[in-house]
Amino acid sequence: MQIAVVSDTHGQMQYTRAAIEELKKYEPELVIHCGDIGSPSIVPLFDQWPTHFVFGNVDFDERELRESIEISGQTCHERWGSLSVGEKSIAFLHSDDSYKFRETVQSGEWDLVCYGHTHKAETHRENGTVVLNPGAIYRADPHSIAIVDLPSLDVTHIEL
Repeated sequence: MQIAVVSDTHGQMQYTRAAIEELKKYEPELVIHCGDIGSPSIVPLFDQWPTHFVFGNVDFDERELRESIEISGQTCHERWGSLSVGEKSIAFLHSDDSYKFRETVQSGEWDLVCYGHTHKAETHRENGTVVLNPGAIYRADPHSIAIVDLPSLDVTHIEL
């Protein structure tokens, strides 16, 4: 099983459409969006997969974004989210709240913690937790997303 992790679309339709085309090649079971959605028009682009969204620091109109997420039949987790997928526990947030980010990573409760905000793709292990930033769909060089294989938690970063 594969899941996709994306972040920092910043309302940029062209870049997000390119990311969607790349995601189609991997056929993920679900998508996690780690914040800075940027515009309600981004949300329906993910309609082909169950998608879980959290808000980031540039998601100024959370009410409007929340409505778009609900209309699309997707899931809004506000500023912090968690899922159980198979036997794996996953937490996700934008990470602009550095205290909440550190607390989540260091808790030892999660197999995988996904985050955005830095616009830099990276993966590392910390106390048995895989910590993943997919990079950013917009305002990054290169633009990137990530695919996670479950249950192995192997991560593939994909440049767009």
